[in-house]
Amino acid sequence: MKRILLFLAIGFGLCFNYSCNSIGGQKTKKVAKGNRFYGGTIRINEGTPVLDLYPYYIYDNVSYTIACQIYDGLVKINPRDLSVVADIAKKWDVDASGTLYTFHLNNNVTFQDDPCFANGKGRKVTANDFKYSMEQLCTATPDNVVFSITFKTAVEGANEFYENSKKGKPSSTISGVKVLNDSTIQIKLTKRNPIFLNMLAGPGGFVLAQEAVEKYGKGLHLGTGPFIYNAASDSNRIVLTANPNYFRVDSAGNQLPYIDSLLVSFIPTKADEFKAFVGGKIDYIVSVPSTQVDKMVEEQIADFQHRPPKYLLARMPEMSTQYYAFNLAKAPFNDIRVRKAFSLAIDRNKIVSEVLQGEAFAPGLHGVTPPTFMYASNPEDNYDISNIKGDSLNVDLAKKLLSEAGFPDGKKFPTISLELNSGGGINTSVALEVQKEIETNLNVHINFNIASFSQKLEDARYMRYDMIRSGWIADYPNPVDFLQLFLAANVPDSVGQPSYYNITRYKNPEYDKLIDMGLTAPTMKETYKYFQQAEQLAISDAPIIVLWYDQNYSLTRWPIMALYPNSMNYVDMSCVYIDERMIAENKADSAKKK
Repeated sequence: MKRILLFLAIGFGLCFNYSCNSIGGQKTKKVAKGNRFYGGTIRINEGTPVLDLYPYYIYDNVSYTIACQIYDGLVKINPRDLSVVADIAKKWDVDASGTLYTFHLNNNVTFQDDPCFANGKGRKVTANDFKYSMEQLCTATPDNVVFSITFKTAVEGANEFYENSKKGKPSSTISGVKVLNDSTIQIKLTKRNPIFLNMLAGPGGFVLAQEAVEKYGKGLHLGTGPFIYNAASDSNRIVLTANPNYFRVDSAGNQLPYIDSLLVSFIPTKADEFKAFVGGKIDYIVSVPSTQVDKMVEEQIADFQHRPPKYLLARMPEMSTQYYAFNLAKAPFNDIRVRKAFSLAIDRNKIVSEVLQGEAFAPGLHGVTPPTFMYASNPEDNYDISNIKGDSLNVDLAKKLLSEAGFPDGKKFPTISLELNSGGGINTSVALEVQKEIETNLNVHINFNIASFSQKLEDARYMRYDMIRSGWIADYPNPVDFLQLFLAANVPDSVGQPSYYNITRYKNPEYDKLIDMGLTAPTMKETYKYFQQAEQLAISDAPIIVLWYDQNYSLTRWPIMALYPNSMNYVDMSCVYIDERMIAENKADSAKKK
């Protein structure tokens, strides 16, 4: 995937202190080979708190980011290029039909030490642990929201196991999951699925210990990963410490991870987060407001030539789309003409240029899929969103459709409300602009109310809204991760049941058919052809108003090495280290300036 990257060396003349004896630090410091360094603490920030670290109840990006440091699966994502690479599975084979996967496991993987194990010592991971974990994934519980986007309909026998689990613990196993021996497991798919490995790289593919699940239940946060959840964690921060028994090593034979600990804070606003970075309290931030970037460049232009640099600034399109969702289950938005009228009455270009002040990659003039899949080195892998025709400002057509729906010039339009979470003020500013444009162009007034992030998610799941602000950040790097938002398979049987992905509860059999045809197509070119036909169908039905596609400016302190910004905001801290040579040079430079 080609990505737009801008690297700037930015000097602030600051002195950074990284302690090798910080939380979870080692008493005796190890020495790494190949100009790598052990020790120290890295501090990152997330805008919202972690909601849950129980893998099958993870549906937000923050929880996923933390969980990826604690758990491992058969495969994982490579942060450099977002490809799927080996993890606990050292290799795998796929048969000629593309439906039978055989995974061969590393035999030196152990669960993290914990009192749930005999003598508190983490035991070895075997293929039976993956079998157990997959059965947990396919068990119907209120805490399982991941089944519907992973094994459901994809793995042979998964649906049957799930239905049987509603009656109690199933007496049989998942027919498509077979343990051949302690280090080999097979998964049989119902049909070819080109994104199955991507799915396995997410929370649904993490391996869990039965002892830990039985002891902690939904409060589980114990895996095999590079970092251990520390008891010092609270609602204000997450503390992760290095797992001394982690199985992976780098190319030079150094045991991973390098750093002693990872601290995750939850500063809610981008402005305060940026201040914390400048003040030396955070080492890496994912999304810097472009206005702050402009100010930084202007004020520090004289330091750009500093060598070695002290900061790394990267810019790229993000696998993230922002939108408003409609409640399709009740009036007035059960009428497509009303939904289209609202969508056509909004000036997305103005929102991006004047409200967001350029803090977006592009206005949402196409589908729900962002433009990040358009840069593959192989042309057949390109998913060109310009082929999807979305809505743009057309006031005359919007008025005509609203009139045809029974509301000429907005008369007798019911009172409706737009729900949003605070988002550091950006969400409110956008809502105010949308409110003004709807009132100006359609003569319709909409109220809006601000809820906490967790409350907004709850209201979305249970359709307790008229319109609601939402957004989607990719779980894995494929367009279908966005297209699942409209699948009927992700809609529960009744409104009283939560819907975690398809919050509008949009249903269109033709859409589902096209997605299925794409998933079983023999080539990626054909897959994307069907996906784009499906996406056009859904966007034309307007269950959502696509507002904009995100971009990402990330900032990293230069001494932090092997932390790779990417379009998915996927972070793997297992290989990240702090280059002590850079720290020494920065200190020397600061001393000279004094």
